[in-house]
Amino acid sequence: MMFLFLILVTHVSEAYNTCPKCGSIDVPSPLSTDDNCGDPRYKVYCNNGILEFLSATGFYYKILSINPSAYKLIISPPPIQKDTCYSSDLSSGGLKLDENLPFNISTHNTVMLFNCSEHIIRSPLNCSSISFCRQFENKVEEGLGCKNTLCCHYLKDSAMTSHMIRLRVGGCTAYTSMVDMKLGSSFDSWTYGIELQWVPPN
Repeated sequence: MMFLFLILVTHVSEAYNTCPKCGSIDVPSPLSTDDNCGDPRYKVYCNNGILEFLSATGFYYKILSINPSAYKLIISPPPIQKDTCYSSDLSSGGLKLDENLPFNISTHNTVMLFNCSEHIIRSPLNCSSISFCRQFENKVEEGLGCKNTLCCHYLKDSAMTSHMIRLRVGGCTAYTSMVDMKLGSSFDSWTYGIELQWVPPN
């Protein structure tokens, strides 16, 4: 019986063997950077010392931080291409997560959409002149190419799809996101990122 117990403990330990650091970021279990560590359902990628998350459409997003006790990680919003109002993942349709994997977009993200078509005004978004997106356009260098376009913001809540931030020509062509944004906070205190959460292993 003791021998069987040791075998079971060994198998569990091997299944959740912690992956080595990627650059300066620890890779906690169950996240996995290769077949020899972590759980392959929680795949992330270490590319030249940069830890990245791969979307369902094949676009890589840099991982900025990981909070294993809360089952959360934060990825960097894709850059808006210089002198344009196009996010670099526009050709991928924006951020799309594989719904068969244990990751989803958390409800702590305030998303700003830029260069939107008029029909988006009918949606439940804040597209007013005091929307947060106006500060981004006017005060952040990356947003200058989006100035004077129709922009909106919204809190990514549980009523919306938790696997997508959609972009398309004829809809909106650029976006950025802040985590745990507080009403009334100034633009220089914003924490840029897209918070993802994962369902822990059974």
